[in-house]
Amino acid sequence: MIHNGCVWRAPPPADFPPWRTVYGIYQRWNRRGATLALHDALRGLARQAAGRDIEPTAAVIDSQSVRAAPTVPKASRGWDNAKKVNGRKRHIAVDTGGLLLEVLATPASVQDRDAARPLLRNLSRARRNLGLAWAGGGYAGKLVPWADRRLHLTVQVARRPDDLHAFTVLPRRWVVERTLAWITSYRRCARGYERFPAHHEATVYWAMITLMTRRLARPG
Repeated sequence: MIHNGCVWRAPPPADFPPWRTVYGIYQRWNRRGATLALHDALRGLARQAAGRDIEPTAAVIDSQSVRAAPTVPKASRGWDNAKKVNGRKRHIAVDTGGLLLEVLATPASVQDRDAARPLLRNLSRARRNLGLAWAGGGYAGKLVPWADRRLHLTVQVARRPDDLHAFTVLPRRWVVERTLAWITSYRRCARGYERFPAHHEATVYWAMITLMTRRLARPG
């Protein structure tokens, strides 16, 4: 469902249990934290396989607006005037290798710097070793002193040079942008389909679970 974007009723009945059974298990895993626990365990294994410590000490944050399907209620969607998108926005934090650490789904109208506070608060609460986060120019302002004062977290804003008009790869920023491209390659994540923001977040975690299991299963 995550990879192909099919609806819950579509899996072949000869190969899978009744769709209500599968969907019920999916909901229970998300509600009880099993999805997040599975994701975090796989991320630890992927980091170890890459020669890194299990827990990261630095993160990169960014956001992505996606158009909402008719299944998304008006109360949880919004208009992103900069991107001209009516839908949802997912705010993510990744480690320096691009693996997902935290995701927060909001209406697309929510500003990056406003959503960054709950995103970084959740990130800091779950990752005690985290001391540094890189962010784009949209996060500049009060967020930097707030994170230092409230979370003891240093936020470094990577700004684009004022005299540069052509495309350029900013240090650290390309890592999180690549992760957003990975997520969008899964058809269920290419648009906002889920009725509830928490379910949207779960689809992002499952996309990364699929990516990490395939990476870990590669021979050699």
